[in-house]
Amino acid sequence: MITPLDIENKRFSKQMMNGYNVEEVDDFLDEIMADYESNYKELAVLRPKVDELSSALEHYKNIESTLQNTLVMAQSTSEEVKNVARQQAEQIVGDAHREAEDIIRNAKENALRAVDELEQQIRIKEQQYNDMRKQFDIYKAKMESLLISQSELIKEMNQE
Repeated sequence: MITPLDIENKRFSKQMMNGYNVEEVDDFLDEIMADYESNYKELAVLRPKVDELSSALEHYKNIESTLQNTLVMAQSTSEEVKNVARQQAEQIVGDAHREAEDIIRNAKENALRAVDELEQQIRIKEQQYNDMRKQFDIYKAKMESLLISQSELIKEMNQE
């Protein structure tokens, strides 16, 4: 790369006829040198900034890549967690259905047992009632017999 010093030190051979005006060439070279020097200094200042920004850009690209990977992993984990939760929910619902069926079956069995016991108690009570009815009929018959015999005794006593 040509430096401003190279431009300043550049000399052209001079021709006698139809040559360039040396003063104009020197003035133009001075302008070029000043402009080039300004550009050279600006380039010298900007180059580290470009390197710094390139480094920062690379750093942010790495961060972006890491974030994208993290996002993909988070989405994957989220799907996995949802699937596990769905499976657990299905298992809980299935267990609840089975437990409810067990409770209903046990309740039906208990109700049937209770009905059987009540029917048995009713049969016993009916038997007791029938036994008492028979005893009452026997007692009634005895009483009627007693009353008849007493009535006849009274009639006999009244006839005498």
